[in-house]
This record gives sequence, structure tokens and C-alpha cells, in this order.
Amino acid sequence: MIQTRFDKNKVYITWPDGVTSAYDNIWLRDTCQCPEDYHPLTKQRLLNTFAIPRDIQAKNVTFNDQSVLIVWPDDHESQFTVSWLRQHSYAPQLDQVKPAKTVGVQMHWDVAKLKSNLPEITFDEIMTADGSVGSSVASWTRLIHQYGCCFIDGVPFGSTDSPEDNAVGESATQALVERLAYIRPTHYGGFWAFTADLAKNDTAYTNLDLGSHTDGTYWSDPPGLQLFHLLHHSHGKNASSENINAQSELGGETRLVDGFYAAGLLRQESPQAYNVLSRVGIPAHSAGEDGVCIVPSYPRPVFEHHPVSGELVQVRWNNDDRSVMDNWGQITDANKGEVGVVEFYDAIRAWYEILTRPEVEYIVKLVPGRALIFDNWRVLHGRKAFTGSRRMCGAYINRDDYFSRYRLTNFGRDAVLNDL
Repeated sequence: MIQTRFDKNKVYITWPDGVTSAYDNIWLRDTCQCPEDYHPLTKQRLLNTFAIPRDIQAKNVTFNDQSVLIVWPDDHESQFTVSWLRQHSYAPQLDQVKPAKTVGVQMHWDVAKLKSNLPEITFDEIMTADGSVGSSVASWTRLIHQYGCCFIDGVPFGSTDSPEDNAVGESATQALVERLAYIRPTHYGGFWAFTADLAKNDTAYTNLDLGSHTDGTYWSDPPGLQLFHLLHHSHGKNASSENINAQSELGGETRLVDGFYAAGLLRQESPQAYNVLSRVGIPAHSAGEDGVCIVPSYPRPVFEHHPVSGELVQVRWNNDDRSVMDNWGQITDANKGEVGVVEFYDAIRAWYEILTRPEVEYIVKLVPGRALIFDNWRVLHGRKAFTGSRRMCGAYINRDDYFSRYRLTNFGRDAVLNDL
């Protein structure tokens, strides 16, 4: 049975489990959900917080039919459901991390686990879905959330490397990205297509080997998702019949690593290294273009954690974009002491060793018609060196846009709003 009482400062609710939650009067008045104070359509606040008396007192508090009704001195009424009050209890905090009900479970993987249950969906399934709760768009975003990546089969593409054929693949791929969320524009453009021509002064625009990394370590807010679609890869126009190798010998295979799984291995095998990479902010930059010199607002560590639960929420690693390390004393927790130079290099060496293990790094050959999308906050990607002519297209999506789409299509708007 739920019991309520109040005094001049707070309202108290004792739950059936015997726990009592205390709610300050000013907080209750400020969070009133009535249409006068909270717009029912825009879901924005209408109340003037600063007109609430600092020492406001409840005139009366009653419990009826699973809700609590509070009458204030001006006779304004605030009604809260008990489920809402329990969810938002802060003294004590009954649910440590919110939103918990509309997040879902992730499946961390090594190569064997990923191969045994490869996340796949078709282009037609996505493009013909209406985007409602439980649709194929929901399935797509759920696979991305669970595995951190998903392959999309049947994406249209041209048969040659001509501008006309490339336009077919680029148009279909852009439509695929926009089916999920808005494209994020950057100094690389919005939707991009590139070859190994250094059109942008970045190693991605070469045919060099790229180790597993996350994109945008030089941004304060790295992209949430990235999608790749290989439009064309051949030996080029000048290749003779006698020196043309098999398609597999062209190289360019994609590397994928579940960063959360790899981080778990590091934490288990080398707790000290994990601690170092959770504390030391690593400076990064993008400065290849004449008009571009991007650095984050402050150096971030490889592993970022939820400030309350301590849960790992982001992996950020790109050794190629790392700037000069001269900030050894500027660590994220000043109470744990400084990190030595050699200690840092030991930590990234241990991290690199895990990332390059054959059982951790999944190698896959992308082919035209099969796109790949992945969570850039979790899954590291890379590329083996390649020969020949190759054209790739794709785009970035902001994490918050993607996660909104995932939650709404998998749990429904009402459930998501209840988690606010």
C-alpha cells in the first residue's frame, strides 16, 4: 500500500516495499505536467520557474487511484502518477540510470560470435517499411544497437565505374542513409563518394592500410553512425589480361572490431592499462586541408563512462589522428595521480595488441550492393591496403538522431516520453 504525507518543505511517499521517497515542494511545482505548465504537443515547459516562491508549501496532498494530487496555495493543482514519481525519485534515487526501459540489450562479440549470427537486412525491407513501431526500420536500428553494425543487401549500384552508373549507386545509398536519419555534414561534405585520389588530404583517401579506429576523434562530438557502400573495385582501365588477379587479390578488406568487447578484454587482462586509457585525455586533430584545423574542445580519453553508473558509453581511438602528447598531468580524475609517459605507451600497446588479434578483428570483403553501417562510438573499423580503382560512398549520422529513431521505432513514442 502506498502512503503519502507532507510538511512545509516536502511531500513524502512510502512505497509498498517500505522505501520512502522525499520530493521538495519547489521541484514538484516546477515539474508539474498539467497543460498550463507543460505543452501537450511540443513537450516543452511553459511554467515560469522563477515565479515559484523559494519556500512554496503544499496546501493539501491526497492519494487516489494511483496518482498523487497536490493543491498549491494559489489553488493550482499538480497531479502525478505514482509510476512517474517512482521513476523520478531522487531522494533516494531508485533507478540509477535513466532511461532504462527504452534502451535494450547489446550483444558484444568476437569474430566467432559475429559470424554465427551476422546482422543483416535487405535494402527493400528498409525502403518499403513505413517506419512505424515494429517495422523493418525498427529491426534495422535494433540490429545496429545490438551488434554495433549491420549489413544491408540489395542496394542498387551500376555495373561500371562511369559517372552515370556511380550516380545510380550513390542515389540509392543516400536514400538508404536518409531512411534512418538526417545526414551529418562535415568538412568532408554531407553524403560523400571518394576514390584513392587524396581529394581530401586524409589517409582514407589513399590506398594505404588503415588500422582499426573510430572516426572523428578530433571532434568534440564524433559521428554516431557511419555507412559505407563500395560502388566499384577493379584493376582499372590499364590492367592487362595476363596480370589481372582474382577479385580477392585486390585487397581493401574491411576490418571491424567490437570496441566494447575489446575494452572488456583489456579491463580483464590489464586493469592498469584500462585505467590509464579511461583517464588520460588524448589530443587529436584534423589539419590536412588548408582551410581546416579541427581539434576537440578538450582532449578525451579512449574510454568514456557514464558519470553515475560507470558503464562504458564510448570508445574513441585513432592513432593516426593523435596529436603530440604533452599533457601527462592533465588527467580526467586529478585525485588518482599523474600517469607516466611509459605507462601510457604500455597502455596503448596493450590496447593495440587486443585490437589486432585474429579472434577479435573481423575481416570482411565489401562488395557492390552490400552496404555496411556501424556504431562509430562502439565499433572500430579499418581497411587493408588495396590495388586498382575503387570508389566508395557513404555518410555520417549524429548519434542522438540515430538513437531517437531506434527508441521510437522499437518502443513507441508513449514509452519513450515516459522515460523523460
